[in-house]
Amino acid sequence: MSENVLPQDVFEDYGGEEDRLYSYSALMGVFSLIFAVFLLVARGVGRSIPERVSAKDIALLGVATHKLSLMGAQDAVTSPLRAPFTKLQEKKSPKKVDEKPRGEGLRRSIGELLTCHFCLGTWVASFFTYGLILAPRFTRLIATVFAVITISDHLHQTYKILMKRA
Repeated sequence: MSENVLPQDVFEDYGGEEDRLYSYSALMGVFSLIFAVFLLVARGVGRSIPERVSAKDIALLGVATHKLSLMGAQDAVTSPLRAPFTKLQEKKSPKKVDEKPRGEGLRRSIGELLTCHFCLGTWVASFFTYGLILAPRFTRLIATVFAVITISDHLHQTYKILMKRA
């Protein structure tokens, strides 16, 4: 038996979250559109997509993505970028804030994306990867900056722990 599903019935059994699902769909559409534009630009400027990416580049972009997505999602200094989509819950330290998404629909979904370092990491990793194809020297330079910051942060934390033991 074939069931006729009307467009308004697609999300009917998903707990009344239709607006959020439409917003998530819009964000996925934007993500896909950016990927398609990247492919067109790469083709237009004669850049081929490599068969594989070197382990060094994967490690560099991975560490840089980790740092940049954490900074984007939690650092106080990047809060002006999140503020239109979030509300401040608590300032945990001079450098870190706790925010929650605000509003409804697309505004809330963007707030969820911007406050989740795992979610934001997907976008950051994509942009770094696109940059590696389109502008490898520049992308490696920027990624190196964030990788060095990551190493520095870990050394600061290690130092702090060792000083508490002393």
